Amino acid sequence: MASVISIEELSKSYRLGAIGGGTLRDDLARWWARVRNARDPLLQVGQEQRARRVGQEFWALRDISLEVNQGEVLGIIGRNGAGKSTLLKILSRVTGPTGGFVKIRGRIASLLEVGTGFHPELTGRENVFLNGAILGMTKSEIRRKFDEIVAFSEVEEFIDTPVKRYSSGMYVRLAFAVAAHLEPEILIVDEVLAVGDAQFQKRCIGKMKDVSSKDGKTVLFVSHNMEAIRSLCTSAILLRDGLCEMAGAAPDTICAYLREESTDEPTVQFQRKHNSALEFETLQILDAANQPQAEIDACQPFTIALTYEVTAPLDNVEIAIRIYNSANIAATTLISTEGLAGRDKLNLAPGRYRAAISVPAHFLMPDRYALSPAAFQFGSAVFDQRDHAIHFRVMETGTGVAKYGHHSTIGVVLNNFPWSNSPLP
Repeated sequence: MASVISIEELSKSYRLGAIGGGTLRDDLARWWARVRNARDPLLQVGQEQRARRVGQEFWALRDISLEVNQGEVLGIIGRNGAGKSTLLKILSRVTGPTGGFVKIRGRIASLLEVGTGFHPELTGRENVFLNGAILGMTKSEIRRKFDEIVAFSEVEEFIDTPVKRYSSGMYVRLAFAVAAHLEPEILIVDEVLAVGDAQFQKRCIGKMKDVSSKDGKTVLFVSHNMEAIRSLCTSAILLRDGLCEMAGAAPDTICAYLREESTDEPTVQFQRKHNSALEFETLQILDAANQPQAEIDACQPFTIALTYEVTAPLDNVEIAIRIYNSANIAATTLISTEGLAGRDKLNLAPGRYRAAISVPAHFLMPDRYALSPAAFQFGSAVFDQRDHAIHFRVMETGTGVAKYGHHSTIGVVLNNFPWSNSPLP
């Protein structure tokens, strides 16, 4: 497949510091202080750290090399400040690189900011023609597509109203509609879809899918919405501090990003709360490879392991682990007796124990979860109970549910149950 974007050792640096002191006298005073290696005379008390940074170089991108093929939908992910927007601005020719080079084959349409190229005093109709001309469309081409653009943006009622009176959602709908109907060889979309409502975002993703799959166009998509990246993109790159940390299939790159972003710990060590005959020691999440992991692949099994100490003989003990989703809804409760032959309760001699339960693949919807373990004699005594003791994430890596909307609209539990379908006589 032909390459439409070739990036080789691309770098971009900026020089930190103020543009000017406000007056020629202040600028000269600052310059003379730097010559003498003295403190900035205009700096306020407590700003010494910033003073040392003035004049230093900041590398927004460093040595990025990448090939993007025709028809590819490339997701670009990373933390704020990782260099995503800088990369798109260079590709859109908004700014130039400090080093390296970029080769682009085909017409580009970019949507980097809400209402880019819009004039606030002009109406929506006038801005469609203005913005379309800026993006490279001819007047006849804009006329031919005008009705389709307006229909997609859903601002027909306000098309002859100055856009300064538009909401941010109306702005982005009209701006995206113009860019998407340019019929470019390459469509570049930054994190602007977050402004629109959920229904509009769904239509935008559908439009970008059509542009890539039906028309063979190339799409570069920056988003912090991992469900959107997974459902739209065939491949993705992960930027970190201006470097390309990973490039590969979208699900693999998303997993790497979520591992980097997660602040959850896969193991929690409990402190003793009371002198109970049974007390928990640790609670742990283990991935399919039996390694401690706070980010679990939705398509892989995982294990919940609990260690505890018994200091006196106990009979008829049950252990339960309740799983809560991000909305604090109890997804399910895993009870030890449910997994034992005959559902016998535990009879425990003094000692240390490890209880573990294997959770199958395709069980939990992609989301963030909390575990609350408890040990008890039903209707008699509670030995130990820890609410929301540990948190972990189940990551979307190809379950296919994301295309139906956010997980909260579908449910909590996934399923892989077999279906049958046959005609009735």
